[in-house]
Amino acid sequence: MTTLLILFTFPENFMPHSALNSFDDFYRLLAESLENNSLTKLLLSKYRGNDKSLQRITVRPVILQNAPVLSFVYRHQTNDITKNYSYEEGIAAIKLLLNDDFKSAYLSAESVETQLEISKKGKINITTHKVKEASGKVKETASSPLQHDREKKRFVDINRPFLERLGVTDKQHHLIPAMSRKWKQINKFIEVFSQALDVSPQTDQKPIKVVDFGSGKGYLTFAIHDYLRHSLHNNAQVIGVELRQGLADLCNETASTLDHQGLSFVCGDVKTHAPKQTDVMIALHACDIATDYAIHYGIRANASIIMCSPCCHKQIRPQMHSPELFKPMLQYGVHMGLQAEMVTDSLRALFLEAHGYTTKVFEFISLEHTNKNKMILAVKKSQHNARDKTKLLKQIAEIKAFYGIKEHCLETLLDESSCN
Repeated sequence: MTTLLILFTFPENFMPHSALNSFDDFYRLLAESLENNSLTKLLLSKYRGNDKSLQRITVRPVILQNAPVLSFVYRHQTNDITKNYSYEEGIAAIKLLLNDDFKSAYLSAESVETQLEISKKGKINITTHKVKEASGKVKETASSPLQHDREKKRFVDINRPFLERLGVTDKQHHLIPAMSRKWKQINKFIEVFSQALDVSPQTDQKPIKVVDFGSGKGYLTFAIHDYLRHSLHNNAQVIGVELRQGLADLCNETASTLDHQGLSFVCGDVKTHAPKQTDVMIALHACDIATDYAIHYGIRANASIIMCSPCCHKQIRPQMHSPELFKPMLQYGVHMGLQAEMVTDSLRALFLEAHGYTTKVFEFISLEHTNKNKMILAVKKSQHNARDKTKLLKQIAEIKAFYGIKEHCLETLLDESSCN
């Protein structure tokens, strides 16, 4: 009888993920991700220092003047400050910041994500997990030349339980082919939200309160709740508002089964639902003037972020008088519809700007029940100039006069609320 003895030889610096329990372990992972060009982002949050205006710091590797550097973006309440360091200087700065001022660090690399938390008593807790692709396979780290605009990673972990429960993935956490478009939409939505949150006046210290109007089956509602709670470790409170009682009940049951604390669904719409506080207002596929009611709700609630995907632009079109020069182009109904859509949403964006928001209008991923693919994204400014508002309101009046528009629903709602 022959006995076979197999000896496994591990690299000198090998350490199982479960054994990560010190700053040195975390810094080693950071150094390795820089060495193999896999670092995507490092987020320092839960600031406890003396600068009361500082909220978070985002660190990314970039190329400047043909040299790799770490770009630090210091997010303050009123402005952002960017500083660039060499890798050695950057790691030294990160060590100093974690030792003194920040109590949380989120390291995102191409194939692994690591979260470091420091308790009030100074205890260190490090959790890490592999990043998987849509196929369910562990994503391999590719050593490639560092680029200023590297390919973005998925913002949602495909292994999250809510995706299986909602039918996006199967029990093995593999993407169901028929849900590939929905999976893409969920990730894009969270990516847009994440970028808006980075530049918003919202702080990490307070629970973020989100209201999602027209939440439907809850795909995006569950996703934003999971992102805030699981990825950002924010004690978020998320409410989905849906007109169909059956869908609200079904989503509540799912949230309860998955133990998604701080997530609930109610039956109602933007005209009936009025919570005390809203930090993030979402209204996707709000038909016609429902978008105006949603934007008015967000402005009235002083929301930090407003996300709308408008649909069915019916109110403005009958009012519009085409200028003589445009009549040959606008004799075609489809062109008239596109013009009405452009004017309606441009006025909405300008009203948001006039009320203290930085606003973007861009293409999003269309929903399954509409081919509309536009999003209006508004982020609250820390400071607002009254002269800017006067200028913007003048521009709005000139546009309305040019097209002969007598009434815009959002303007009417804003005027009524200012009188109350």
